[in-house]
Amino acid sequence: MNNVSAQAAKAVFSPLDLESRPLMWRVGAVLLGSLLLILSSYIEVPMYPVPVTMQTFAVTLIGALYGWRLGGLTIVAWLAEGAAGLPVFAGGAGGFAHFFGPTGGYLFAFVVVAMVVGWLAERGWNGHNVGLAFAAMLIGNALCLVLGAAWLAVMIGVEKAIVAGVLPFILGGILKSALAAAVLKAMTRRTERADT
Repeated sequence: MNNVSAQAAKAVFSPLDLESRPLMWRVGAVLLGSLLLILSSYIEVPMYPVPVTMQTFAVTLIGALYGWRLGGLTIVAWLAEGAAGLPVFAGGAGGFAHFFGPTGGYLFAFVVVAMVVGWLAERGWNGHNVGLAFAAMLIGNALCLVLGAAWLAVMIGVEKAIVAGVLPFILGGILKSALAAAVLKAMTRRTERADT
């Protein structure tokens, strides 16, 4: 690979390269990302007051693959589906009431998380550097816990929010961050091989 094509490959932060695709590709990506989020919502370990799901895995991966704009838009589309009553949230739940319950802070946090991880990915914290990709995913998971627990604290108090809404999710957040970074690296490596 010559120097110009090496620089071009580095400039593309995502193996999907959605920014250079036609509008219909991006619309399809939003629909596919929404489907990934729905599926991740059904992988659940019931806990009170907030269940453990694979949603943060999906949210951080969507952010890293789609970038901050399209990643955020994808999460907003999924939230709109849930607000409309479609069974897209954890355990097949849906409805506007979920935005005001114990999980409301986490739901709103997902938009911020996808945008932050997407912004970092666009700046090199992506599949080209698995260590930075893992760090971006960890930041996303930590941000979700902080924002979600802040909302929960208003409902049940700070101490209970930390015990119920943060501590049980730390190990899972680390594991999901590692898995998302590994998937991102594998997708990037496959794309790089196809380009050579």
